[in-house]
Amino acid sequence: MESIDSIALPERDALWRFVLERSGVRGLLVRLDESWARVRASADYPPALADLLGQCLAAAALFTGHVKMQGRLSIQLRADGPVPRVFAECTHLGRLRGIAQWQGDLHRPLGLSQLGDDRVLAITIETEVATGREPRRYQGLVPLEGERIETAFEAYFDRSEQLPTRLLLAADAVHATGLMLQRLPESREAGSEGWETAVALFETLAESELLESDPQSLLFRLFHQEGVRVLDTRLLGFGCSCSRERVANVLRSLGREEAFAAVEGREQAEIRCEFCGTRYGFDRVDLGRLFDESGPGPSRLQ
Repeated sequence: MESIDSIALPERDALWRFVLERSGVRGLLVRLDESWARVRASADYPPALADLLGQCLAAAALFTGHVKMQGRLSIQLRADGPVPRVFAECTHLGRLRGIAQWQGDLHRPLGLSQLGDDRVLAITIETEVATGREPRRYQGLVPLEGERIETAFEAYFDRSEQLPTRLLLAADAVHATGLMLQRLPESREAGSEGWETAVALFETLAESELLESDPQSLLFRLFHQEGVRVLDTRLLGFGCSCSRERVANVLRSLGREEAFAAVEGREQAEIRCEFCGTRYGFDRVDLGRLFDESGPGPSRLQ
């Protein structure tokens, strides 16, 4: 554990865990650059929706910082309206991916109420288990209330962990960033003064400064009087879990008739991963093998 002014921190695509020793507060800071560019480039997102997706991607990375797991953590915003789904995921190895769906025009600032009706926030943790067994899955659901996504996340932690939490998230065309503070459980006995001091310092931070400042300068500027110490740093990067085998399983789930219908009148069916853009081609011979068929498929498609 090192003081913030004695080490050189990476400035991009990384997650930093730190502690404010005088306040009894732990924190995380994330900055995404190349990984955010890969996610943003997967679709022609309206700028307002891209901002929200970037904020959720940064939050997914933050939330893995204090979760001991071998698996993945995902955030989903679901609604019945113009933005039916926003999805962001981070694995324990620091691999990130994300996607969003929308209809019509969206304008900045995009408040949560504009996503649609029946808004829900789902945070899901899938942990790896022994080979051949289904992963364990834990999910928390809360209504999406208010206008800012940070408020929804803070309410989630208040309900699920009973830990006072503060977040600031920001994204633009280049960066997706986030800062998160949580009051340590053991600090409650010492009173609330330390937490209140940390929150007061946190509230001096603007989104523009979070986006533009390098991590070392930012943490020192905010918390040097509270004894900020970096616990560790984890590098992050874009990563997609798609594979030809997974796509083949999706085709099997569609059923024989529908899968062969996809290649009618063409050389092969092409499936594109929405997360990374990788294209997987399956011709009639490939589909025959998937369904253990020796022939070219249903006679009506010949």
